[in-house]
This record gives sequence, C-alpha cells and structure tokens, in this order.
Amino acid sequence: MAIGLTEEHEALAESVRGFAERNITTTVVRAALEADDEARPPFWAGLAEQGLLGLHVAEEHGGQGYGLLELAVVLEELGRAAAPGPFLPTVLASAALGASSNAKVRELLPGLADGSRTAALSLAGGLTGRRDGAGLVVSGTAEPVLGASLADVIVLPVNTDAGEEWVVIDASDATVTPLPSLDRVRRSARVEVDGLTVPADRVLDGLEGPRVLDLAALLLGAEATGVADWCVTTAAEYAKVREQFGRPIGQFQGVKHKAARMLIALEQGRAAVWDAARALDDDAPDVAYATGVAAVVAGEAAVQCARDCIQILGGIGFTWEHQSGVYLRRALTLRALLGPAKEWADSVARLALGEGRRMVRLELDEDTEPLRERIRAEVAELAAITDQGERFHKMGDEGWVTPHFPQPWGRGANPIEQIVIQQELRAAKVKGPSLTIGAWLVPSLVAYGTEEQKERFLRPTLRGEIYWCQLFSEPGAGSDLASLSMKAERVEGGWKLTGQKIWTSVAQFAQWGFALARTSSDGPTKHDGITYFLVDMKAPGVDVRPLRELTGEAMFNEVFLDGVFVPDDCVVGEVDGGWKVARNTLSNERVTLSSGTGGNLGVGTDELLAFFAGKDVDDLTRTELGKLLCDGQSIELLGLRTTLKQLQGLEPGAEASVRKLLGVQYSQNVADYLWAAQGTAAVLEEPGAATALHARFMLFSRAMTIYGGTTEVQLNIIGERMLGLPRDPEPGR
Repeated sequence: MAIGLTEEHEALAESVRGFAERNITTTVVRAALEADDEARPPFWAGLAEQGLLGLHVAEEHGGQGYGLLELAVVLEELGRAAAPGPFLPTVLASAALGASSNAKVRELLPGLADGSRTAALSLAGGLTGRRDGAGLVVSGTAEPVLGASLADVIVLPVNTDAGEEWVVIDASDATVTPLPSLDRVRRSARVEVDGLTVPADRVLDGLEGPRVLDLAALLLGAEATGVADWCVTTAAEYAKVREQFGRPIGQFQGVKHKAARMLIALEQGRAAVWDAARALDDDAPDVAYATGVAAVVAGEAAVQCARDCIQILGGIGFTWEHQSGVYLRRALTLRALLGPAKEWADSVARLALGEGRRMVRLELDEDTEPLRERIRAEVAELAAITDQGERFHKMGDEGWVTPHFPQPWGRGANPIEQIVIQQELRAAKVKGPSLTIGAWLVPSLVAYGTEEQKERFLRPTLRGEIYWCQLFSEPGAGSDLASLSMKAERVEGGWKLTGQKIWTSVAQFAQWGFALARTSSDGPTKHDGITYFLVDMKAPGVDVRPLRELTGEAMFNEVFLDGVFVPDDCVVGEVDGGWKVARNTLSNERVTLSSGTGGNLGVGTDELLAFFAGKDVDDLTRTELGKLLCDGQSIELLGLRTTLKQLQGLEPGAEASVRKLLGVQYSQNVADYLWAAQGTAAVLEEPGAATALHARFMLFSRAMTIYGGTTEVQLNIIGERMLGLPRDPEPGR
C-alpha cells in the first residue's frame, strides 16, 4: 500500500519508482553523502522532464495542474530513494508561492516547474522587517533552511509591526552559508540579510504562516512515509535471510514483532498524510486538524522505523557504509524541521476541544442520488413500523441486516449500496437486531452451511430470534486454538461432544453455540481432524458456569460439555475440515472487533473528548490528549482507506490487517488515560458514581487485547502474512 489509493496514483507511484531505480542509485546517494559541497544531482533535469517539479502547479504557470495528493505520491517514492537535491525544498516553496494572492510572484512558478530554477523555504523565524512603501526592508538571520545552498529563490517569514508576513527573495541578495547538517545527502544552510529592500511584487500577500505549516506538514510527512517504507522493507528482507542460533532472525518473536510494529506505524503515517493532502486539495475548513495529525504521526513513524531498522540489522546497520544511517538522518531531520511533535499535538487537542475536529466520513459521488432516494424511501417504511419485533422480522427477511450477502440472506448489495444503506438507516435512527457474536457465524453459514442449515439458522438469526455464543477457546487452547482437545465421538445419527470451553462470552444467555471439537487425530497437522458443530445450549450435558471478571461482572463463562449429542445435520462443512470454516469465523470476528475507535465494548475518541469538555486543560494534559487524538484519527482513516479500496474492487492491503490490533489498543489506552485523569477520585469504584464508569472501562479494557486474538498473535500474523517473515517453528523442531 502507498499514500495514493486510485489506479492513477498507483501508476504515478510506479513510474516515479522506476525513475528512482534507474537514476537515484545507491552510488548517487553515497556520492552526495561524501561530497564536500552540495550540488544539483545528476537526475535533476530528468525530474523536470517527467513533469514532477510542476505536478501541483497550475497549467497557466507552466505546471501539470494536479493536486497536492499527487505531489505527496511522488514525494513518498523519492523519500524511499533518499533522493538528494532540492526537490522537496523547491516544491514546498512553489506550493507556498501558488497560495499567495500576489499575481506577480507567480511569475516565478514556470522556472521552478521546468527545473531551470530551484527554491527553498524557511520554517524558522529570525527576520524582522519595516514597511517601506508597499515593500519591506528586511534584516536578520534564518536557520536552518533546507536546500538553501542550491536555491535560486528563497521564501522567508518576516516579523513586522503588522504581524508575520512572507517574502520571496533572490538567493544572490542574501548571504547563504552551508551548515554542518545531520542529513548530509540533502543539507541545510543559514540565510542572512541586512537591510534588504523587498519590493511589493515579492511580498506574498495572502500567504499566512498556518498555511505554510500545513503545506510543510503534508510534504515533509509524505517524504517521511517513503523513508519509513524503505526501513520496513529493508529490515524485513534482512530478517528473512540473516541466521542466528540456527534459524532466520525473523522467526524470533522479538524481531518479528518489532518489524510488525514498524509496518503498523508506516500505515498510520500514510493514512494521516493521505488525509492531509485531501484536506488541502479541498481547502477544507478543518485542514489544520488533518495536517496536525500528519505532522505527529508521519514524523514519528519515520524516526521509529529508521531506529528499529538499525536495531534489526544489528552491527551492519551501525556501519557508515550501510544506507540505514542515511535514512535515520533523513527521518530525524524531517521531524526536526516540522518542529516539536508536542506543539502539533497541542494544536490538535485545542481544535478538537473547540469546533475544529475533522470527522472521518465517507463521501459518495452525486450520481448515487437515485440509489439513495430509493433506499431512503424503503428505510422510511421500516421507520414507520413501531413494533420492534415486526420491524426486526422484516429487516431480517429483506436483507437489511447483512445487505452484502446474496439474497435471500442479504440484498446482494455492492459496496456503494452497502454504504448508502448504512448511512440512511443511521440517519433515520432505524436499528436492526443486534447479532453480536452471531455476526461472526453468519458469513460462515452462508459460505459453508447446507441449504437446510441456512434456512433453519440464518433466517431466525437475522431476525434477532437466536442468540449465539462461540465455543472455541479451551483452558489449553487459547491463541493456539488448533491445539484444542475437546472430543467428538461418532454415535448413531451424530456425535457426542465431551470437554471444556472457557472465556465463552454471553453463554448464559445464548440459545445456540458454534463449537470446534476434535473428531480425528490422524491428520498430518494439528489443524486437521477438527470439525465445526452447532450446539443447542439447552441440550442435556451442557453446563454453563459464569466467570466473575476483574470488573466484578460476568460476561465470560466456562462451559462443560458431558456427552452432549449433536446430530449430523448440525455439522457445518466437512467432518475433519472444520478449521477452514473456523478461519472464516475468526476473520469476521477480528473485523468486527476492529471497527471504529471504541464501540459497544470500549471507549474511544468521543468518550475522550466528552471527559474534557468544558474543563480547563493544562499544557501537559493537552499534549497528551492531542497525541491520543492523533492516534485515534489515524486508525479511523485506516478504516476509511480500507473501505475505499473495497469500493474499487481492490484488496485493502495492510490497513485491514492492522486495524484490530490498533483499535483495541487505542480503546485500552483511552480507558487507562481517562481513569488516571480523574486524579485521586480514581480510587473510588462506587456503583452509580461518576468514577465507576471509568473504572469499569479501565478494568474491562485489559481483556480487549486478549480476546479475538492476543496482541502478540496479531503481531505474528502481521509479520508473517504482510512482511513474509518466517513462521514460528513447530514445537519440538
């Protein structure tokens, strides 16, 4: 996955990557690293010929007329290559010039778009100015200025009596001194002017500091994701082949989990940068929220991935000769140029506590209106049904509960229709039956159930008439589910199940359960010989014993089955082939658990903001709050990107694999934070007191990173399936 989601963006990224592979080789990067003085790279003319320097510049000014999202796609690829040269400084400066209302300064854009001139932009203050007619007389020093040594023109902020103003000057009118830069491949410099008269046609009217920071957060963040991507790929590829203690180091969980965390950070950064680009291209009123999230998440992702890459590489990563050091220096420089993450986080928190929060919504094209009108009319009929049982009956029979399934269990709705249905039901406040755990079973029955099973179980489940529980986990088979030991013995007409299940949610209320039991031990692997059963929870031999939890409540149960008879017509799929059915169920469980940033079982961003609403928040708390908000926003954006990929008929990629892990961890973090934020009141757990709810969420959240696949197992899955790292060895091998 990359920043861009469309086929056009993928084609653009592929083109730039091909250019980089041909022109920005390791030799080119190393030459820039070792050079005494910075120079334009040999591929500079090629960038201009490809139209990349003017991609975001309006056509009337010599550019391609595309948006900042397309520019972000390019920067990610160039970041992956650790490209030397002034591409980033130049496009940042030209974006700022294009945002000015001064038509005269736009005359500089054609030269920047065709590569004949280069530019730099200072994010650091230090210059003061006094009005001289319509112009300014400017003095002072700005440092560090990225790319200033190679710049023909430089965009600078100036403090005046009227506030901050921006100017663009010729580099030849300033004293530009190279600085000993951390990033030696692309360096920074000091810019000094003394009494320089800047005429009115070089004052960037209409350009404000916040807009420049928005642009910087996006463009520097986009390059940071490319840096992170190189680090993730390099670390994973090395971990596959480097052997220690007789096996690849990628097989050790410590390495595997570190690599998986790197991928997670990368995907969060990409999602945040993608949204910042959309907000800027749309000139959205909540753009500052989007760019603030990008600055916090993408900048930190690049640094984390670069550091962890070196850790996985070990001693070789610490050598001067290895490229990993180049990427660490680039990541640290990008983050430093953006400014302290705590200041961006503070800004995000201030916006969220006010009215500047950016909501994550899916916007559909106008050509969906005929579909929406039809759905809205049908939903109105549902809303008119006052009897809940009658409404649930109708919704289940007409496919409203699972519209993506084929008829008669769904409506055969394509992804767009599914979204419209969801939106219109929510708008009309029409609620269907809550399937809860039954939602995990329904897809498995549709895929593997017989026609008789579908008619017997699906229809009443979709009507909300059957309440289900999942009989999978055992005392000796939790995350390692295939090690289950409950036996199913063949008897006349069916099977007898004997064994114990544990951590069975709501079993005390369920009419039916779906269970896994071992019917054979002759298969080549432990996944063979497992069969999937539907169990009547009122059948003789079923003993449900609630387990009191940390919260004092009892949602989980242990279930003992003593010779429980299950007829043949309650076997789903093939005998001994139940693991395939179980994987379908487990995948749907994890998708459900990953939805949103909170939900029915946990807390998320809404609860976080509600806690602080109307309160005086100190600086430290606001920074902590902002970081949590950035994390939550990036998770919601991952979900949106997954949905958009599915709407295009494409595989969602890494986003879908990391959402469960991130979603439950975020809810856990929020619950812990809200509990601690109560201060000494957190010692109370009196039922009915305001503190009781926070205590319950905090205590219950400990389960969220266990059920549905523990955090550690999820990290294994991400490392193995997404990064191709070696699977854990079988016991005894």
